[in-house]
Amino acid sequence: MIRLDKYLCDLNIGSRNEIKEYIRKKLITVNGVIASDPGMRISEDSAVTYRGEPLIYKKFRYYMLNKPKGVVSATQDNIDTTVIDLLKDINTRDMFPVGRLDKDTEGLLIITNDGEMSHRLLSPKSHVEKCYLVHLKHNITSDDIKTLCMGVDIGDDTITLPAKVEAIATDRIYLTITEGRYHQVKRMLEAVDNKVVFLKRVSFGPLELDPSLSPGEYRELDESEIIMLNLYKGI
Repeated sequence: MIRLDKYLCDLNIGSRNEIKEYIRKKLITVNGVIASDPGMRISEDSAVTYRGEPLIYKKFRYYMLNKPKGVVSATQDNIDTTVIDLLKDINTRDMFPVGRLDKDTEGLLIITNDGEMSHRLLSPKSHVEKCYLVHLKHNITSDDIKTLCMGVDIGDDTITLPAKVEAIATDRIYLTITEGRYHQVKRMLEAVDNKVVFLKRVSFGPLELDPSLSPGEYRELDESEIIMLNLYKGI
């Protein structure tokens, strides 16, 4: 059971004060009856309408964001703009990014309030594939690619797990990894005497970045994408 005002807030119908006003004006019905108490308990599958329009409640919300440079992957920050700040027209209460991208890294980031899914996707045991478009300062050699594919020493206790590398130009690659170590992509390229000059995540598990999203834009995941994420078991 859930309070009616929380139900409506979660659907971004308005603030709690606004919802009180909507109820006073008899704009909300529950199971065909005009609602009179914002604190009334209802089930998530109750038939609720606002201004005569039926509402569909979603306990969990999922968004794809094309994160731009200069934005931090956090829920709040006293200095920098956060990825949550970019979601202007939705209810962001309890929302958080699944993992993080560095401040100067662009690309695919999932924003949700589903803690269980986030934990599963971020667990080191899941080995979720993450693919990055990498622009390099220097040309990359076939030997460098072989080394990256086998795993490299980035200064941690263990070398990185085997990666996948696809060269798309002499100084550009797609790099797919299954870990999430600190600055991992940058440190991997430094391990083969190169330097990352541009980094963009283009996929996360089964989810690919929507090419129609410009940096800073976002959209809600559709049902098929949510199902893919729920079924995804890593590699």
